[in-house]
Amino acid sequence: MSDFDVKEELKKLPNKPGVYIMRDSNDTIMYVGKAVNLHNRVRSYFRANIGRGPQIDRMVEQIARFEYIVTDSELEALVLENNLIKEHCPRYNTLLKDDKTYPYIKVTVSEDYPRVLFSRLMKKDRSRYFGPFTSAAAVKDTIDLINKLYGLRTCNRVLPRDIGLDRPCLNYHMKQCSGPCTGNITKEEYREHVDKALEFLNGNYGLIIKELEQKMNDASEELDFESAAKYRDLLASVKVVAQKQKMTDSSMEDKDIIAIASDENDAVVQVFFVRDGRLIGREHFYMTHVSENPEKEILLNFVKQFYAGTPFIPRELVLPESIEDMEIIQEWLSERKSSKVYITVPERGQKEKLMELAAQNARLILSKDKERIKREEGRTIGAVKEIEKLLGLKDINRMEAYDISNISGFANVGSMVVYEKGKPKKSDYRKFRIQSVSGPDDYACMHEVLTRRLLHGIEEKKDLEVREIDARYGSFTKFPDLILMDGGRGQVNICLRVLDELGINIPVCGMVKDDNHRTRGLYYNNVELPIDTRSEGFKLITRIQDEAHRFAIEYHRSLRSKAQVKSSLDDIPGIGPARRKSLMKHFRSIEDIRNATADEIAETPGIPLNVAIKIKEFLDKT
Repeated sequence: MSDFDVKEELKKLPNKPGVYIMRDSNDTIMYVGKAVNLHNRVRSYFRANIGRGPQIDRMVEQIARFEYIVTDSELEALVLENNLIKEHCPRYNTLLKDDKTYPYIKVTVSEDYPRVLFSRLMKKDRSRYFGPFTSAAAVKDTIDLINKLYGLRTCNRVLPRDIGLDRPCLNYHMKQCSGPCTGNITKEEYREHVDKALEFLNGNYGLIIKELEQKMNDASEELDFESAAKYRDLLASVKVVAQKQKMTDSSMEDKDIIAIASDENDAVVQVFFVRDGRLIGREHFYMTHVSENPEKEILLNFVKQFYAGTPFIPRELVLPESIEDMEIIQEWLSERKSSKVYITVPERGQKEKLMELAAQNARLILSKDKERIKREEGRTIGAVKEIEKLLGLKDINRMEAYDISNISGFANVGSMVVYEKGKPKKSDYRKFRIQSVSGPDDYACMHEVLTRRLLHGIEEKKDLEVREIDARYGSFTKFPDLILMDGGRGQVNICLRVLDELGINIPVCGMVKDDNHRTRGLYYNNVELPIDTRSEGFKLITRIQDEAHRFAIEYHRSLRSKAQVKSSLDDIPGIGPARRKSLMKHFRSIEDIRNATADEIAETPGIPLNVAIKIKEFLDKT
C-alpha cells in the first residue's frame, strides 16, 4: 500500500461507469460508491472541500488507496454497488439494519389436491403466493380460516396415490376437511373449493359472506343450532379479515408507500404495503451511519438496499420526494421484477394522504425509540457514569468480572464476564478450568484465572505485531478499564498482586455482599464505599455480579455432570461413547442401571449379554 501514489492513480481513472472502493491503511473497505463517470467522481473526493460535510472529510483523510471496477452501464454499477455494500458493510455507507423475513400464504396449485400453507420464502415452484404480510400470527389465522371455510386438506399425503390407503385424520371427522384422501370428493369438486379460496385471498369476501349467512339462516330454520353457531363463528371471522382491508385503492395494484423521519443521529423509514389495492400491513426500518446525510440520500440508500434483497417487488414505489438516479433505479427494479416498475412522488389524492400517514408513523416511532434509548442509556451508560463518580474514575468503557465455582474443591472452575458501556458482551465471556489448584482454595484459583487471562492478553498484543489474531482469542487483547471481583478485601488483594506481578495498572473493585448474599457496597482503595440500592449503578453492579456467578456455576455443573457419567461407565471395558449414550437413553440414570439385572441391561440396543454381565459386575463392586 505504501507504493500507492494517489495523484498518479487519479490520472489513470477511465471515463466510464463503474464502482469505486475506498480503503484505509489496514486495507479495510471504508466506502463503496457507484459513478456514471469514474474519472470525475473519484477525483472529486480529493479536491478542496466543496461542502461535502465533516463525515466525508473524515473518510477522505483516512483513504490509503482506492480501487475501481468498470461496468458496461450505470445499471450494472448500481447492482454491483448493492452487492459490495451488503457483503462488506463499509462504515461510511448508510446501511439498512434488517434481518426480517416476511411470511407469505402459499397455495400449491401445481398439486392435484392443492393445500394452503405458511411460507417464509417465495420460490419459483409453480405455487401461488400472497403477501408479503407483516404479521405471522395473522397469516396463520387466515390459513386456518380458509381451511375451515373450504374444507381443504392440511396433511402431507401424496394424492391421488395415497387415496384409501389409510384412515382419514381428525379434521375429516370434525368436518373441517372434505377428505380427498377417502375418495369421497372428486378432483374437480376439490378444485372448485381451491378456486373459492383463491378468490378469498384476492379479497373477494362478498360471495362467502352471503353464502355463510344463507347457511346459518337455513340451519337455524331447521333447528340445527349447532351448525348455525358454527356458521355464525365463521361469518364473524371472515368479517374481521374483511374489516382489516378498509384502506383500498380503485387501481387494485401493488404499491409500497415509503416515508422517512430523521434527526441528527437516527433515521426511521416507514413502509406501507399495499397489495391488490388493499393496505395489508406496515413495517419500519432503522438506518445507521446517517449522521449529516440529508433525508434524500438516506431514502436513496434504503430503496437500493431493501429492494436488492426483498423477494417481492411491487408495481409502484411511492416516495415523499424525488431521489437521485430515479430512472436508472426504475430500470433496475423493472429488470428484477420482469415487468414495468414505477417510482412516483404524489402531490395530492389518496397516495399523498397515505404518505403523510406513513411519515407520521415514522416520526412517532423515532420519538418513541428516543425515549426507549434514553431509558436504556440510563440503565447502561448512565449506570457506568454513577460508578465512575463513586470510585472517582473516568472513561470506564470495559468492565470484567470474575468468579470461582467448586464443591469442596471438586472441578474448580473460573468465569470471566465482560460488560461494555454497561451491556454484557457475551462473545467475550471466557471459562477457565483450574489446572494448578486441587482442593477448595478460592484465592489460589482466582490467582491462576487472572494470571492466565492477563498473560493471554500480553502474548496476543505481542503477536499482533507479526500476525493476525485468531478470532477465538482476540477478546483477551483488550484489557478492561475496571476489574470487578466477586468479594471484598481478600479477592481484591489477590487481583492487585497478579497485576503487580505482571506490571499492569488496572483499577480493581470488590463487590461486597451482606449476610444474605446480596450486594451491599463496593470495596475500593482499602475502603468500603456504600452505594444507594435504588440507583442504576447499584443495579448494574448486581447484574454483573449475578452474571459472573451464573456463568461460573453453569460451567461447573456441566463438568460435574460429565464427570459423573464418566466415572461410572467409561472405566468399564467395552463401553465407549456410543454404548454409554445408549445406556443412558434406555435407563435414564446410573442408579437405574445399577439396580437392573444383567438380562435387563442386555435389552439395551447395542449391548450384548457378555458386555451386560461386565457392566453389572463392575457396578456391583463400585
